[in-house]
Amino acid sequence: MSALDPLASFRLDGRVAIVTGASSGLGARFAQVLAAAGAEVVLAARRADRIEALAKELDALAVTCDVSEDAQCQALVDATLARHGKLDVLVNNAGIGVPVPAEDELIDHFRETVAVNLTASYLLCQIAGKRMLDQGHGSIVNVVSMLGLVGAGQIPFPSYAASKGGLVNLTRELASEWARRGVRVNALAPGWFESEMTAEMFADERSMSWVRRKAPIGRPGEPHELDGALLFLASDASSYVTGHILSVDGGWTAV
Repeated sequence: MSALDPLASFRLDGRVAIVTGASSGLGARFAQVLAAAGAEVVLAARRADRIEALAKELDALAVTCDVSEDAQCQALVDATLARHGKLDVLVNNAGIGVPVPAEDELIDHFRETVAVNLTASYLLCQIAGKRMLDQGHGSIVNVVSMLGLVGAGQIPFPSYAASKGGLVNLTRELASEWARRGVRVNALAPGWFESEMTAEMFADERSMSWVRRKAPIGRPGEPHELDGALLFLASDASSYVTGHILSVDGGWTAV
């Protein structure tokens, strides 16, 4: 009788994975985690110097890409296929967000946020998804937010919450359309984690006190606490999971 290895399905050996927004913070961490699990990683972001430095560390391909530009999204997938000949995993992580009260937010800012967080993610899902459908397999992980599930309240985030809420249900729709054709689409919904977007908040003790008071676990998340959830959704460990929104939020959305 062969030994049971329950961790084997989390491995990504031989898989090719694109990570957008990989120049810093959670995106860079996601790329490192996928590479550590055996994947050939393609790093995508606007800041070429940062992804090129990380690419050297991971022996990965770096592709400068502004996801709000349609042609650059296509070029990203084309470059991946030119290098590796296939695409197994897409992590749609690129996103923007600035807190502004709804009564003050300029409509152009709202449109820009939706364009990057929702429209660009859809386009990349579409471009990558076509290739995955041709292959008969693939896993897409859309990085949403717990603020796509509940309102932020005391921190006004109308455009961010709307765009992430749209991506939540887009995830379900794509999952339902593509499930029988071998392509799974799920979403990872982080709570409060330190990143460039949240740096000012994390530097403010009043804000951190609010997070500690409201989160059932009593603290913000640590970057490594997303590792397992990402690997689960990206790998065969979740082979019977699609259309799922996995919250990693310290219990924030449970109350």
